[in-house]
Amino acid sequence: MGVLRLTLAYDGTGFRGWARQHDPTIRTIEGELTERLEVVVREPVRLSVAGRTDAGVHARGQVVSFRTASTVPPDRLRRALNRALAPEIVVVEATEAPEGFDARFSAIGREYAYRVDEADSPDPFTGRFVWHRPGRLAIGPMRTAARSVVGEHDFSSFCRDPGQGRSTVRHLRRLTVSRRGDVLEIRAEADAFLHQMVRSLVGTLVAVGDERLSPEEMAGILGARDRRAAGGRLAPSRGLSLERVRYPRALTSPRFRR
Repeated sequence: MGVLRLTLAYDGTGFRGWARQHDPTIRTIEGELTERLEVVVREPVRLSVAGRTDAGVHARGQVVSFRTASTVPPDRLRRALNRALAPEIVVVEATEAPEGFDARFSAIGREYAYRVDEADSPDPFTGRFVWHRPGRLAIGPMRTAARSVVGEHDFSSFCRDPGQGRSTVRHLRRLTVSRRGDVLEIRAEADAFLHQMVRSLVGTLVAVGDERLSPEEMAGILGARDRRAAGGRLAPSRGLSLERVRYPRALTSPRFRR
Protein backbone atom coordinates (compact mmCIF):
# COMPACT_ATOMS: atom_id res chain seq x y z
CA MET A 1 0.00 0.00 0.00
CA GLY A 2 1.08 3.57 -0.65
CA VAL A 3 0.15 7.04 0.58
CA LEU A 4 -1.54 9.58 -1.67
CA ARG A 5 -1.76 13.29 -0.96
CA LEU A 6 -4.49 15.54 -2.37
CA THR A 7 -4.49 19.34 -2.33
CA LEU A 8 -8.06 20.65 -2.34
CA ALA A 9 -9.84 23.91 -2.99
CA TYR A 10 -13.52 24.22 -2.11
CA ASP A 11 -16.45 26.52 -1.65
CA GLY A 12 -17.74 25.63 1.81
CA THR A 13 -21.06 27.46 1.47
CA GLY A 14 -23.23 24.41 0.84
CA PHE A 15 -21.53 22.09 3.33
CA ARG A 16 -21.82 21.44 7.07
CA GLY A 17 -18.07 21.69 7.44
CA TRP A 18 -15.37 19.12 6.80
CA ALA A 19 -16.26 16.23 9.10
CA ARG A 20 -18.45 13.42 7.81
CA GLN A 21 -21.73 13.00 9.72
CA HIS A 22 -23.66 9.87 10.67
CA ASP A 23 -26.68 11.26 8.83
CA PRO A 24 -25.94 10.70 5.11
CA THR A 25 -28.31 13.53 4.13
CA ILE A 26 -25.99 16.11 5.73
CA ARG A 27 -23.50 17.32 3.12
CA THR A 28 -19.89 17.61 4.25
CA ILE A 29 -16.62 17.93 2.36
CA GLU A 30 -15.25 14.69 3.80
CA GLY A 31 -18.46 12.82 3.05
CA GLU A 32 -18.67 13.93 -0.59
CA LEU A 33 -14.95 13.37 -1.24
CA THR A 34 -14.84 9.96 0.44
CA GLU A 35 -17.89 8.70 -1.45
CA ARG A 36 -16.45 9.59 -4.86
CA LEU A 37 -12.92 8.53 -3.95
CA GLU A 38 -14.03 5.03 -2.97
CA VAL A 39 -15.76 4.64 -6.34
CA VAL A 40 -12.51 5.50 -8.17
CA VAL A 41 -10.07 3.39 -6.09
CA ARG A 42 -12.61 0.59 -5.46
CA GLU A 43 -11.80 0.19 -1.78
CA PRO A 44 -12.71 1.81 1.57
CA VAL A 45 -10.79 5.01 2.28
CA ARG A 46 -9.99 6.76 5.53
CA LEU A 47 -8.91 10.37 5.11
CA SER A 48 -6.56 12.43 7.26
CA VAL A 49 -7.01 16.19 6.88
CA ALA A 50 -4.77 19.13 7.75
CA GLY A 51 -7.62 21.37 8.96
CA ARG A 52 -11.17 20.37 9.96
CA THR A 53 -12.89 23.46 8.59
CA ASP A 54 -16.25 24.53 10.06
CA ALA A 55 -19.56 24.91 8.24
CA GLY A 56 -19.34 27.63 5.61
CA VAL A 57 -15.53 27.92 5.73
CA HIS A 58 -13.67 27.65 2.42
CA ALA A 59 -10.26 26.35 1.38
CA ARG A 60 -7.73 27.19 -1.28
CA GLY A 61 -4.96 24.87 -0.06
CA GLN A 62 -6.47 22.14 2.11
CA VAL A 63 -4.45 18.89 2.24
CA VAL A 64 -5.69 15.34 2.77
CA SER A 65 -3.90 12.01 2.71
CA PHE A 66 -4.91 8.36 2.68
CA ARG A 67 -3.41 4.91 2.32
CA THR A 68 -4.43 2.88 -0.70
CA ALA A 69 -3.61 -0.28 -2.61
CA SER A 70 -5.04 1.24 -5.78
CA THR A 71 -2.85 1.47 -8.87
CA VAL A 72 -4.86 4.32 -10.41
CA PRO A 73 -2.30 7.03 -11.38
CA PRO A 74 -2.66 10.18 -9.22
CA ASP A 75 -3.41 12.47 -12.16
CA ARG A 76 -6.12 10.17 -13.47
CA LEU A 77 -7.55 10.08 -9.96
CA ARG A 78 -7.55 13.90 -9.86
CA ARG A 79 -9.39 14.16 -13.17
CA ALA A 80 -12.01 11.58 -12.15
CA LEU A 81 -12.71 13.34 -8.86
CA ASN A 82 -13.00 16.74 -10.51
CA ARG A 83 -15.51 15.42 -13.03
CA ALA A 84 -17.69 14.31 -10.13
CA LEU A 85 -17.15 17.08 -7.56
CA ALA A 86 -16.18 20.34 -9.30
CA PRO A 87 -16.76 23.21 -9.04
CA GLU A 88 -17.70 22.99 -5.33
CA ILE A 89 -14.75 20.73 -4.52
CA VAL A 90 -11.66 20.70 -6.74
CA VAL A 91 -8.58 18.51 -6.46
CA VAL A 92 -5.82 20.94 -7.37
CA GLU A 93 -3.06 18.35 -7.15
CA ALA A 94 -2.74 14.60 -6.50
CA THR A 95 0.68 13.14 -5.73
CA GLU A 96 2.36 10.18 -4.13
CA ALA A 97 3.64 10.89 -0.62
CA PRO A 98 6.45 9.25 1.33
CA GLU A 99 5.66 6.43 3.74
CA GLY A 100 4.61 7.90 7.06
CA PHE A 101 3.21 11.12 5.62
CA ASP A 102 0.02 12.25 7.33
CA ALA A 103 -1.80 15.40 6.23
CA ARG A 104 -2.64 16.33 9.81
CA PHE A 105 0.24 15.12 11.94
CA SER A 106 3.05 15.90 9.47
CA ALA A 107 1.97 19.54 9.10
CA ILE A 108 4.16 22.19 10.71
CA GLY A 109 2.03 25.24 9.88
CA ARG A 110 -1.35 26.42 8.62
CA GLU A 111 -2.27 29.76 7.08
CA TYR A 112 -5.77 31.24 6.99
CA ALA A 113 -7.09 34.39 5.34
CA TYR A 114 -10.18 36.31 6.38
CA ARG A 115 -11.71 38.89 4.05
CA VAL A 116 -14.00 41.78 4.99
CA ASP A 117 -15.82 43.71 2.25
CA GLU A 118 -16.06 47.34 3.36
CA ALA A 119 -17.97 48.60 0.28
CA ASP A 120 -21.36 50.28 0.68
CA SER A 121 -23.12 47.53 -1.31
CA PRO A 122 -22.38 43.79 -1.37
CA ASP A 123 -20.88 42.25 -4.50
CA PRO A 124 -22.99 39.31 -5.73
CA PHE A 125 -19.92 37.73 -7.35
CA THR A 126 -17.86 37.60 -4.13
CA GLY A 127 -20.51 37.67 -1.43
CA ARG A 128 -20.16 33.98 -0.58
CA PHE A 129 -16.50 34.46 0.33
CA VAL A 130 -16.40 37.71 2.34
CA TRP A 131 -18.00 39.31 5.36
CA HIS A 132 -19.80 42.31 3.94
CA ARG A 133 -19.51 45.00 6.60
CA PRO A 134 -19.97 48.51 5.10
CA GLY A 135 -17.63 51.28 6.25
CA ARG A 136 -13.90 51.66 6.68
CA LEU A 137 -12.24 50.08 9.70
CA ALA A 138 -9.28 51.78 11.37
CA ILE A 139 -6.44 49.62 10.08
CA GLY A 140 -3.68 51.18 12.23
CA PRO A 141 -5.23 50.24 15.59
CA MET A 142 -6.06 46.80 14.24
CA ARG A 143 -2.41 46.21 13.35
CA THR A 144 -1.32 47.33 16.82
CA ALA A 145 -3.79 44.94 18.43
CA ALA A 146 -2.71 42.09 16.14
CA ARG A 147 0.96 42.46 17.07
CA SER A 148 0.15 42.10 20.77
CA VAL A 149 -1.04 38.49 20.39
CA VAL A 150 1.67 37.16 18.06
CA GLY A 151 3.86 34.52 19.65
CA GLU A 152 3.31 31.42 21.78
CA HIS A 153 0.37 31.96 24.13
CA ASP A 154 -2.59 30.30 25.76
CA PHE A 155 -5.45 31.24 23.40
CA SER A 156 -8.31 30.11 25.66
CA SER A 157 -9.97 33.52 25.24
CA PHE A 158 -10.17 33.03 21.48
CA CYS A 159 -11.55 29.52 21.06
CA ARG A 160 -14.25 27.07 22.03
CA ASP A 161 -13.37 24.83 24.94
CA PRO A 162 -11.43 21.91 23.40
CA GLY A 163 -12.22 19.62 26.31
CA GLN A 164 -10.49 18.65 29.51
CA GLY A 165 -6.81 17.88 29.23
CA ARG A 166 -6.34 19.40 25.76
CA SER A 167 -3.84 22.21 25.41
CA THR A 168 -4.94 25.67 24.31
CA VAL A 169 -1.37 26.87 23.78
CA ARG A 170 -0.50 27.70 20.19
CA HIS A 171 2.31 29.55 18.42
CA LEU A 172 0.75 32.33 16.35
CA ARG A 173 3.59 33.17 13.98
CA ARG A 174 1.85 35.93 12.06
CA LEU A 175 -1.32 38.01 12.25
CA THR A 176 -1.44 40.78 9.65
CA VAL A 177 -4.02 43.29 8.45
CA SER A 178 -3.96 44.77 4.93
CA ARG A 179 -6.35 46.42 2.50
CA ARG A 180 -6.78 46.28 -1.26
CA GLY A 181 -9.56 48.45 -2.58
CA ASP A 182 -12.69 47.75 -0.56
CA VAL A 183 -11.44 44.43 0.81
CA LEU A 184 -9.66 44.25 4.14
CA GLU A 185 -7.71 41.02 4.61
CA ILE A 186 -6.53 39.48 7.88
CA ARG A 187 -3.98 36.67 7.58
CA ALA A 188 -3.07 34.32 10.38
CA GLU A 189 -0.33 31.69 10.41
CA ALA A 190 0.34 29.28 13.26
CA ASP A 191 1.64 25.80 13.99
CA ALA A 192 -2.01 24.83 14.48
CA PHE A 193 -5.29 26.55 15.33
CA LEU A 194 -7.97 25.94 17.92
CA HIS A 195 -11.66 25.62 17.08
CA GLN A 196 -13.00 29.03 15.98
CA MET A 197 -9.69 30.70 16.92
CA VAL A 198 -9.25 32.68 13.69
CA ARG A 199 -12.86 33.84 13.57
CA SER A 200 -12.66 34.94 17.20
CA LEU A 201 -9.43 36.87 16.59
CA VAL A 202 -10.98 38.53 13.54
CA GLY A 203 -14.16 39.46 15.39
CA THR A 204 -12.11 41.09 18.15
CA LEU A 205 -9.86 42.92 15.68
CA VAL A 206 -12.94 44.28 13.90
CA ALA A 207 -14.19 45.57 17.26
CA VAL A 208 -10.87 47.42 17.55
CA GLY A 209 -11.21 48.71 13.99
CA ASP A 210 -14.61 50.24 14.64
CA GLU A 211 -13.44 51.66 17.99
CA ARG A 212 -15.54 49.48 20.28
CA LEU A 213 -12.26 48.28 21.80
CA SER A 214 -8.88 49.96 22.17
CA PRO A 215 -5.81 48.19 20.75
CA GLU A 216 -4.39 47.91 24.28
CA GLU A 217 -7.35 45.77 25.39
CA MET A 218 -6.33 42.95 23.03
CA ALA A 219 -3.45 41.81 25.27
CA GLY A 220 -5.71 41.89 28.31
CA ILE A 221 -8.28 39.67 26.58
CA LEU A 222 -5.52 37.21 25.67
CA GLY A 223 -4.16 37.22 29.22
CA ALA A 224 -7.57 36.56 30.76
CA ARG A 225 -7.58 33.01 29.32
CA ASP A 226 -11.37 33.15 29.41
CA ARG A 227 -13.71 32.92 26.42
CA ARG A 228 -16.02 35.48 28.02
CA ALA A 229 -13.26 38.11 27.88
CA ALA A 230 -13.56 38.26 24.07
CA GLY A 231 -17.27 39.04 24.44
CA GLY A 232 -18.45 36.38 22.01
CA ARG A 233 -17.16 38.35 19.00
CA LEU A 234 -17.11 35.71 16.26
CA ALA A 235 -16.72 36.73 12.62
CA PRO A 236 -19.06 34.92 10.16
CA SER A 237 -17.65 31.73 8.67
CA ARG A 238 -18.12 32.79 5.03
CA GLY A 239 -15.15 35.18 5.10
CA LEU A 240 -12.63 32.52 6.18
CA SER A 241 -10.44 30.39 3.92
CA LEU A 242 -7.66 27.88 4.63
CA GLU A 243 -4.98 29.13 2.26
CA ARG A 244 -1.97 26.92 2.78
CA VAL A 245 -0.52 24.07 4.84
CA ARG A 246 3.22 23.79 5.43
CA TYR A 247 5.23 20.56 5.69
CA PRO A 248 8.92 19.77 6.20
CA ARG A 249 10.80 19.99 2.91
CA ALA A 250 11.74 16.31 3.12
CA LEU A 251 8.05 15.42 2.82
CA THR A 252 7.43 17.55 -0.25
CA SER A 253 10.26 16.38 -2.49
CA PRO A 254 9.39 16.16 -6.20
CA ARG A 255 10.69 12.60 -6.29
CA PHE A 256 7.44 11.48 -4.66
CA ARG A 257 5.37 12.84 -7.55
CA ARG A 258 4.43 11.06 -10.73
